[in-house]
Order: sequence, then C-alpha cells, then structure tokens
Amino acid sequence: MKKRLAVAFTGPSNSGKTTLILKVARKLIHDFKKEVAIIKHDPKDKARFDVEGKDSYKFSDTGAEVIVTSPNRTTYFSHRRKELDEMIRLFNDFDILLVEGLKNLPLPRISVFRDELDSDYFPYMDALATDGSINLSDYELPKNVDILDINNCEDVISWILKNAKEV
Repeated sequence: MKKRLAVAFTGPSNSGKTTLILKVARKLIHDFKKEVAIIKHDPKDKARFDVEGKDSYKFSDTGAEVIVTSPNRTTYFSHRRKELDEMIRLFNDFDILLVEGLKNLPLPRISVFRDELDSDYFPYMDALATDGSINLSDYELPKNVDILDINNCEDVISWILKNAKEV
C-alpha cells in the first residue's frame, strides 16, 4: 500500500484556512501529481449538500446513510459522526489528506492567523502560517513552532511533505 500522509489546518473564521487549503490542494494535484482528499469540519452544522425537495434530500432526510452516484461523482450523506480512521477508509485512495478544523485530532497542525494570534490555539500548533500582519515578537509562541508564509504555497507544501503523519 502506498504511503498516505495527513495534516490539519486550524484557526479562527476568516483567517484564510480555506484559501490556503485550496492553493495547497491545487498545487499538490497539478504540480506534484498527488491524489488529495480533504475533510472539512463544520462545527455549527451549517453545510447542506442537497436541495430540499430533491430525491437525495428526501432519502437523507429519513436518517438513512445515503450514497448518490452519477457518471461523474459519488456523494455520501451520513447522519453519524465519523472518527478519522472511518473517514480515511471512505476516501481509501489518496496521497495526502488535508483536514480543516478538528483541532483535537492527533495530526500535525498548521495554524492559520492574520492580524492577531489567539493563544488558545498554541497547544495544537506545530506550524504557524501567517502574513506580515502580525508582529510575532508580541507573542510568546510555543517552542518548535515553524513559521510559514501563508502566501508561499511551496513553503507550506514543503512543511507538509516533511511533517505530515502517515495514516
């Protein structure tokens, strides 16, 4: 079985997590020819994947586990919370898994911040991706935290390839 790597991204709303993950995923897929899987945590349960009134919505609304398949995609609707290993099994074939959120997962973690840092994230931080908007000397960062340039995708990918956890 091929080596599969996983890394997580965390940070407050509107810090740039999604934008960074999109840039990293696109570069990994197009330039590095990697199969990428992404898990996004939705703590407020806001995400909706279908339109009320459509058959797949009606099926999912029953509380059943539902898979909708078409010639170009397969969508899985679940009403059960999944552990990381269960989600990894659903993806099965990937080189790199990027996780947004879920800060308690035992994965190497890049914290994304702009303008100010929140020390509540420090216990979960292995790297800090930021821009010049934060004066880092104003903060007592945990030891061994790597500082990454949020605008340098290659810098972030290099850190991922070196530090991601094999899953």
